[in-house]
Amino acid sequence: MKKLYVWLLAASFTTLPSFAQEGAANPLSSGQKFVYGIVKGSLIKAAEKMPEESYASKPTPDVRSYAQLMGHVADANYTFCSVVLGEKPPVTGIEKSKTAKADLVQAVKDSFAYCDKAYDGMTDADAATVVKFFGQSAPKLSILSFHTAHADEHYGNAVTYMRLKGIVPPTSERPPAPAGKSN
Repeated sequence: MKKLYVWLLAASFTTLPSFAQEGAANPLSSGQKFVYGIVKGSLIKAAEKMPEESYASKPTPDVRSYAQLMGHVADANYTFCSVVLGEKPPVTGIEKSKTAKADLVQAVKDSFAYCDKAYDGMTDADAATVVKFFGQSAPKLSILSFHTAHADEHYGNAVTYMRLKGIVPPTSERPPAPAGKSN
């Protein structure tokens, strides 16, 4: 757990200057965007890191395969972010139609690129705009918060799949040693 905190802290320094600049004018939406960036990076790396032959694997027969999990993440990204953008999801059915690693890695990346538009365009004033989501009224910022929580939940699932295959998840990797030093 300590390694995770160190990794997250190190990762945060790469986005800290832009967060500080944006955060002054829009602290709520900038904070949400910051957390989203961490979860987005973790899921993309998890999609890339799992070997092709493990994409069909399931920890137990009654849960999604790794491929279905990544497809679900992509589908959910389009669902959440399309609501914030006031659009219909441009892509659906990834979980049920794609099984190859290359297709799913690209689908996850594309779905996060779509979500980038929702996060990048968000200001605190816009974040308070109430929209319909699953039959309920909610502020856009709440939908983005739910989206990030949902994505992070499934990163946690991906971690379990990876651990069962003996793979170190992206957030548990040791950061690279500084140039000229070895671990």
